[in-house]
Amino acid sequence: MSAFSVKLHYMSAQKRTMSDVGAGILGFVGMSALAGVLVTAAVTPALAVTGMAANNSISIFENLPGYLEPKELSAKTDIYATQADGSQTLLASFFSDNREVVSFDAMSLYLKDAAVAGEDPRFYEHAGVDIQGTTRAVMNEFIIGGDTQGGSSITQQYVKNVLINNGIREAKTQEEKDAAYAAATESDGNAGISRKLKEMKYAIAIEKKFEKNDILKGYLNIAAFGGRVYGVESASQYYFGKSAANVSLPEAASLIAIVNHPEKFRLDQPDDPENGVASVNEKGEPTPYAANKERRDYILGQMLKYGKITQEDHDAAVASPVTPVITEPSTGCQTAQGSAYFCDYVKNVILNYYDLPDTPDIDEGLQLLEEGGLQVQTTLDPELQQRALDAMAQNVPFTDSRFDVGAAAVTVQPGTGRILAMTQNKTYSQTDEILATDPSTSAVNYSTDFDYGGSSGFQPGSTFKVFTLGEWVKEGHSLLESFNGSRRTFTTFPGACSGGTINVSFNPRNDDARTANNAVDATKYSVNSSFMAMAQQVNLCGIKQTAEAFGVKRADGLGLGERYAWNDDGTPVLNPDGSQALDPNEEFQPAAVLGTEEVAPLSMATAFAGIANDGVACTPIAIESITKSDGTPVEAPKSTCTAAVTPEVARSMQYAMQQTFKGGTADASNTGTGVEHIGKTGTTDDAFDTWMVGASKTASTAVWVGNVTGGDSRQNLRNVSFDSGSAATARHRIWPSIMELADNKWGGADFTAPDQSAFKQVLADIPQVAGLSLDAAKKAIEAAGFVAEDGGPQDSNLPAGTVSGTDPSGQAGKGATIRIFTSNGSMTGVPNVVGMTGDQAEAALKQAGFKVQRQNENTADPTKVGVVISQNPAGGGFAKPGDQITISVGKLGGNAPGDG
Repeated sequence: MSAFSVKLHYMSAQKRTMSDVGAGILGFVGMSALAGVLVTAAVTPALAVTGMAANNSISIFENLPGYLEPKELSAKTDIYATQADGSQTLLASFFSDNREVVSFDAMSLYLKDAAVAGEDPRFYEHAGVDIQGTTRAVMNEFIIGGDTQGGSSITQQYVKNVLINNGIREAKTQEEKDAAYAAATESDGNAGISRKLKEMKYAIAIEKKFEKNDILKGYLNIAAFGGRVYGVESASQYYFGKSAANVSLPEAASLIAIVNHPEKFRLDQPDDPENGVASVNEKGEPTPYAANKERRDYILGQMLKYGKITQEDHDAAVASPVTPVITEPSTGCQTAQGSAYFCDYVKNVILNYYDLPDTPDIDEGLQLLEEGGLQVQTTLDPELQQRALDAMAQNVPFTDSRFDVGAAAVTVQPGTGRILAMTQNKTYSQTDEILATDPSTSAVNYSTDFDYGGSSGFQPGSTFKVFTLGEWVKEGHSLLESFNGSRRTFTTFPGACSGGTINVSFNPRNDDARTANNAVDATKYSVNSSFMAMAQQVNLCGIKQTAEAFGVKRADGLGLGERYAWNDDGTPVLNPDGSQALDPNEEFQPAAVLGTEEVAPLSMATAFAGIANDGVACTPIAIESITKSDGTPVEAPKSTCTAAVTPEVARSMQYAMQQTFKGGTADASNTGTGVEHIGKTGTTDDAFDTWMVGASKTASTAVWVGNVTGGDSRQNLRNVSFDSGSAATARHRIWPSIMELADNKWGGADFTAPDQSAFKQVLADIPQVAGLSLDAAKKAIEAAGFVAEDGGPQDSNLPAGTVSGTDPSGQAGKGATIRIFTSNGSMTGVPNVVGMTGDQAEAALKQAGFKVQRQNENTADPTKVGVVISQNPAGGGFAKPGDQITISVGKLGGNAPGDG
């Protein structure tokens, strides 16, 4: 007997002893007295014998609560996507009870009439308790000792189901739910009698508050129909593939027949012998569901008896076979097919958002998902989703015998955080057997974080460089400010998150021989050494903070640069509360500038959406709205938008990132639509992971193609081809396909150019290195941000081998090449002979090793006659020994030069 079948079953129907009969009389009298209306001549003899029992039971009855407040019914949750024409597409449903609550008008009149005629013909006449039915049932079971008979009115059955539902809804754990169900269905001894009396009193109270039609509606929505099917709407959909409003007369009667004994009369077990699989008709043919048909035909007879149908309708219905059309309900995200991974993300959002952290033993999110009857409207754009599915299927195989191939694409709307599309190169499944044998399936959502059904993430490679670009501009550097972008070993990085500097020896290789000496070219061509040079001139921790401000985080839930701590034996280091401790020696490293932190594609799409949105980053959302089945709104997770950087910084970032489509690394992803895009490519070491991330003003898409798992089987995607072409360039076939549709659907305004100050050239002082060794001079020049080049030896009076000077000197843009010259020691000082007599001067110069040429220079000053007025080169300068020094000696009047 089903727990939802409301029958009097307090004692065994076996032959009773006299003591059993006495106990039955006591139960009967108590029941009668407590009903308040069964104290008639029929029970007077029993009262004479058992007055005390009756009085005690009346006292119990009077002490029962006077009113039962029906709690919200457990109902299935439906998740929808909205089509372009506004119509709704059901992605999936989740339920513990397959129930869909509907209005009274949404139920066929056949269902209502069948329920009343078959279960409670006097429903519209009594006040909650059917005296005749209850008396007959009690007399039969407790006095005569016959079989248990149904005696409960529809209102009493409704009350019993409400008590079950209330108990289960109030329970938090499975143990509490089991106990609540047992208490609400107790049928043995005094506990069963007390429960029955409680139902009767509640039924009377319910009738005083609600209209009959409301009670009938509640009953038909709460009743059990076998298995996990509850309520006439879900039963109609499951057993006959149509709504409760559209079932036929025989279908309605078959459905109501199930209520009498849900497990016996259910219509989805054709091989069940109890339901008549072995029965045959008068022609000797098997009669499926004979038990259901027998009960159905009884209900049809009752409907005829009470004038609900005509004789003709009755006869036709009775003559028809029971022919269910089992229509399995949508259960779980696998029914969402191509949108299954998006559906799974929505499911995990509900599980995480509504779960309360202070009740670890209770899963409130799961309870709400499976029992809350939510109507969830999502942000998915079905048209863009289909384009993403097609692009993925056309360019990346679901499996590859050479390696564990993976790919994901996700699109986010700038300014709102709405997720518009999410797909990957796998078929969604949660079935262990399928996952273990079919490599084309996966339960892991590559697009998102581990806590939302995703993986531990993938290295984003050079797509992460945009956050160094952002920090570069944020700290006041210009887009065209020059720096030394040449490949070399980088050793010192200031601004570590732990304070001070990080000292490493890091010499990353570039993808080609190109060198970029400003932020625009560095971004356009994705030059590793250039970004390391930029990172040396900003706070390293600032790069991390800029990335996090745009919503980037590790997919495993840790912060950028964080790692868990492990003991030497491989076991985790635990905190006092039992959680795993972080390694205090780990922090954001210089290598992370080039994209070594594992992240999810959704994080990157969200970050680029923030850059496109002039620096305002919005957290991703997948849910548009949530309502209960009656239209009552439920608070849904909202996107939070914050300024990650100022609009001016964002516009500088946008400018540099636009150049990648103009002959840069993203040139192969141009859509040809005329809509402006910003973007950045990424390829990790050995091309194990490849990325294309970019955005317009209206859509931001991240595409990842790579190796799902590590180990020796990993493949360099530049050495692998798919049917669609090179594996390394699959990203450039998927991204433009998705964004082309996005461009055509929503367009996209041009990006605002940054202020001219973003392009200013910044000059820096060139260090004074004369007199230093060549190595010391090179280190000083390079430390100042310039490129040092050996200019070779030059004539100088400085000691041979020491630096004599640079070209240029003074100031230059950082990254400029500074030629360093060394002295050959060949020059000596030129004596200053001005004021000496000609002869004295000539003697002094010759003694210093120089040749002398004398010439006269007219003067009107008698004191300067015969005296050196000037010399070339001047005294105090330098010249090689043997060089000629010209002296001018004063001569009074005349213009003819003198002898020299």
